Amino acid sequence: MNVLVIGSGGREHTLAWKIAQSKKCDKIFVAPGNAGTLSLGTNLDLGVNDFAGLAEAIKSKNIGLVVIGPEDPLVNGLRDYLQKVDGLQDLLIVGPGKDGAQLEGSKDFSKDFMQEFGIPTAASRTFTKENIEEGYAYIEGQKAPIVVKADGLAAGKGVIIAQTVAEAKDALRSMLLENKFAEAGQKVLIEQYLDGIELSVFVLTDGKNYKILPEAKDYKRIGEQDKGLNTGGMGSVSPVPFATTEFLGKVEEQVVKPTLNGLAAKEIDYVGFIFIGLMNMQGEPYVIEYNVRMGDPETQVVIPRLDCDLLEVLEAAGKGTLNEVSLAIKPEVATTVVSVAGGYPESYEKGNEIVGLDDNLAATIFHAGTKIQDDRIVTNGGRVLAATGRGGSIEEALENSYSVYSTISWKDIYFRRDIGQDLMNL
Repeated sequence: MNVLVIGSGGREHTLAWKIAQSKKCDKIFVAPGNAGTLSLGTNLDLGVNDFAGLAEAIKSKNIGLVVIGPEDPLVNGLRDYLQKVDGLQDLLIVGPGKDGAQLEGSKDFSKDFMQEFGIPTAASRTFTKENIEEGYAYIEGQKAPIVVKADGLAAGKGVIIAQTVAEAKDALRSMLLENKFAEAGQKVLIEQYLDGIELSVFVLTDGKNYKILPEAKDYKRIGEQDKGLNTGGMGSVSPVPFATTEFLGKVEEQVVKPTLNGLAAKEIDYVGFIFIGLMNMQGEPYVIEYNVRMGDPETQVVIPRLDCDLLEVLEAAGKGTLNEVSLAIKPEVATTVVSVAGGYPESYEKGNEIVGLDDNLAATIFHAGTKIQDDRIVTNGGRVLAATGRGGSIEEALENSYSVYSTISWKDIYFRRDIGQDLMNL
């Protein structure tokens, strides 16, 4: 079977890396891919929202399975588009349609969904510029910290945890009146702050059956001790020590099953991944958000822990036969440390040569913002590489992750040195 993975980040490199190990995989294509995915198959010079170009490539390359990595094309309806193209009726697609993608594309929709189907979550209200004064009044009645969320997609940066009422009002004003997040901030949620420990649980569903993948914890802030601006993610750890069998059982019963039952009740045929961002509050799960794809950099620790043929599992999801395959998980710990361009998540340089990449490193290197330029691998984004180490403990896995950064470098490389440290004594 020929497979197409859509996207260009570390998530897509990781998925392609695992799929390429399958005996069922004949050829693998990645669109548009990066310098790392070139070693696995063929990169296609197509944007993730070039629906017509992607459809033509699927036909010409005789592709049987498509895995849609990022949220943008999902929210924009790529699945729906491909299903209507003549000649692609038998194409297997892992990724929900536009209706299901609202779970991530609109925080207002997802909050209403959770409340409708009794899924534990924080109390919230939604405001627009037309009723911003009501928003200010609502904020004044809340206890800080206060969470302010842009309704739409904002590349993982549309959430502000305001430490004071004044800061929350400023965030609301900047989104609604100053267009801080453009279209994504036309509606804004003011949400109760949940005080606990975050983690993420990942589910793959074929619309009827489901498999729960390993859980992970990621680190969003650019600075150590979780300070500074939000990023797309600076590192991740799996498994999570505080995610006990009892807690994960509660997640399945109180969150996973009601979510899938809710989708069915709304007649949403959802095939793909569901990323459930959770807060563990004194042993009880509360949903912070849904994403409709795998996380990045969580994919870089979740997928390497799978002890099975990923392509076989994805094919079953596409066919609606997920109940017929098993999902084995390795007992090892995986950690990933993301290295970024200096200045990220604000302005940063591209085109700096990366040196020290070697096949004999102690960690697996997944590329994110890279490309080939004049036969050199250079930086091509904010998040550049993810170093995934594995071992029998968090300490061992982290030692392997961090060891590669004594070898790999480029101008103004930056990475956090405290990934996983908060989990050491749990």
